Amino acid sequence: MLTISDLATGDSSTGEENYASVHAQITQLRSAVTQSNKPYYDLELADENTKIKLKIWSGSAAFHFCEQSFKGDVCELEAKFFRNDYGLNVQDPRMRRLEDEEKIIFFSGSPERRAQIDEDWFYVCEVFESLSEPRLSLITANCLKQFETKWQRAAAARTYHHARRGGLIAHTSQMLRCAQALAPLYPEVTPDLLFSGILFHDIGKLWENDFPSEGFAVEQTRSGELLGHISMGIEIVNKLWREAVQENPEIFEDQEIPSPILRDHLLHLIASHHGELQYGAPVTPKIPEAWLLHYIDNLDAKMEMMRGSYNQKIELCHELYEAQRPLHGVVAKPLSQWSQAEIEKSYEPSQSSLVE
Repeated sequence: MLTISDLATGDSSTGEENYASVHAQITQLRSAVTQSNKPYYDLELADENTKIKLKIWSGSAAFHFCEQSFKGDVCELEAKFFRNDYGLNVQDPRMRRLEDEEKIIFFSGSPERRAQIDEDWFYVCEVFESLSEPRLSLITANCLKQFETKWQRAAAARTYHHARRGGLIAHTSQMLRCAQALAPLYPEVTPDLLFSGILFHDIGKLWENDFPSEGFAVEQTRSGELLGHISMGIEIVNKLWREAVQENPEIFEDQEIPSPILRDHLLHLIASHHGELQYGAPVTPKIPEAWLLHYIDNLDAKMEMMRGSYNQKIELCHELYEAQRPLHGVVAKPLSQWSQAEIEKSYEPSQSSLVE
């Protein structure tokens, strides 16, 4: 049994005929006709990792299945998979609905993905249990407690990076690892404020990019589309702040840094994390933690896009791959993926440098 990722990255070969089966959820289903009036379905399938798009032509068994199916249905697709200039294609496709037990297994995700989400969640909770600033400690603890299920389910983006179930906690945990390494290098930075900003900068995506309990497609919501995750994030953190004041009013009084100032700096990290007005930031960074958060966010997103480019395995020529959007051009094979045998085979001293 293959996964959608196997098909998307070109690892669909199971033998000379390339016949294979895959379990997936229908996330888009649209009937259409060609200019010559031949009917077909535009079909989008998804699992816990990624999505693929296929055309199901009339005359196939799968076409009849699509006529009786809806967005959200979970199925098995069996076909001969192959690639041409138009991308991934299927020949002689057959589809069936999954049984209840198969659906439970499908939606529970792979053991590897579940273990990774658990590891990232444990790490994030551990970081915020160690905060020394009492007000930030309280609101971050309440956030993690109230929204644990959403945190482990939401995506960090719709398409470009960490666009999968559990993608937001993966992105957040990796940003925290970067911040723990970088914060000590800059004495102007208050680590607890930076860490809290990382937790909250994308908190609006718990609603904007949420997944249903049984589904691998982000469900669009009115508030997510009309407000966006930055506006929602500011509103959510304000709510958490008010609740914390009501819960423990004494810790918000008589502090060295007045609570209104701390709150403004925390909200500023959410408002400015896109870095520039043209990229949707209401304000540009104006404190050290804001600049550091912005670049850490951008760094982890870009590294995930690079990883996606390698996983696509669309090789334009030897050692060069098509870049995943929104990266431009090509990406080169990283040194970490070279084997010693490849190095010895390809090394030519006369071509090792343009300048002797």
